[in-house]
Amino acid sequence: MRTATVVLLSLGALLAGCSKPSGAAQDPAAPVAKVDGRVITEGELAAAAKAALVAADARHAEEVYNTRGRALQGLVEKQLLEARAAKEGITVDALLLREVGGKVTEPDEATLQQVYDQTKATGRPLPPFADVKAEIAAFVKGQSAEGLRQAYLARLRAEAKVETLLPPLLLPKVDVKADGPARGDAKAPVTVVEFSDYECGFCARAEPTVKRMLAEYPGRVRVVLQQFPLASHRFAAKAAEAAFCAGEQGRYWEMHDRLIANQQALAPDALKGHARALGLDGTAFDGCLDSGRMAPVVETSRKLAEGLGIDSTPMFYVNGRPLSGAQPWERFKELIDWELAAAKR
Repeated sequence: MRTATVVLLSLGALLAGCSKPSGAAQDPAAPVAKVDGRVITEGELAAAAKAALVAADARHAEEVYNTRGRALQGLVEKQLLEARAAKEGITVDALLLREVGGKVTEPDEATLQQVYDQTKATGRPLPPFADVKAEIAAFVKGQSAEGLRQAYLARLRAEAKVETLLPPLLLPKVDVKADGPARGDAKAPVTVVEFSDYECGFCARAEPTVKRMLAEYPGRVRVVLQQFPLASHRFAAKAAEAAFCAGEQGRYWEMHDRLIANQQALAPDALKGHARALGLDGTAFDGCLDSGRMAPVVETSRKLAEGLGIDSTPMFYVNGRPLSGAQPWERFKELIDWELAAAKR
């Protein structure tokens, strides 16, 4: 059997390319590898890596932004505490002891046992309760202290009228196909495309935020849903098909909401049960689901996600600007407000 000869060209240049100034042009015809004499060019490499690199750049920019945000929050909290301590003529440590540490109570036995049982129920191997009781107590007290600290800082922020003046993170816009099941006005100036997975807990966590967008920006925000069932989720693809099968009877969103609310019941028989609970024509629904005729629709959505370099859910695009994960409401709001303002400029 003939063995192909693979030659990588200009490896040093390829590695050094990451440090080139942005905008530095590279010759698309330049060879980067040869396979049995057949040249692979820089242009081919750029096309193959484009989506993944865009996604990687977005993740990096978001991490930098979040790191700066956390650092700023720490500075604000430090200033709030120092100002209040100075006003009362005490140290910051004394202030925190009074408002936080001194209010933390010892957890009772029942609370500790409940935490132990809940942790054990996840399948995590644990030593006997008596052996880890002290550690659980420290954990519970730590959680309580953090809750008290955040509540106290929230009061200080409100009294001081803290304003955050950092501009929103504006990642470069991506050309995203905005067709598919949609909610909101088709003529809305802001379109949010979401890639979701019915077995993804973070997708369920993001659902209230999606509904809040529609409620707080009526006529101004439209949400388009795309399916990206992850390979690691056994029933996600079939659940996505079920939503489209319900859509044949005009009940896509009712099924969507039910599946998001019942992520532990997505096996085919359970999907058929959901259809009947919604009052759908069971025979028609079963025929659609069993035939797999909606599988190509789901696959088209999956390929769209892969072409964009998406590797996790949920993933959002606010007028093309990427926003990954179940982000806080404030992150969506600042992007939506920015896009609405831009539409008026």
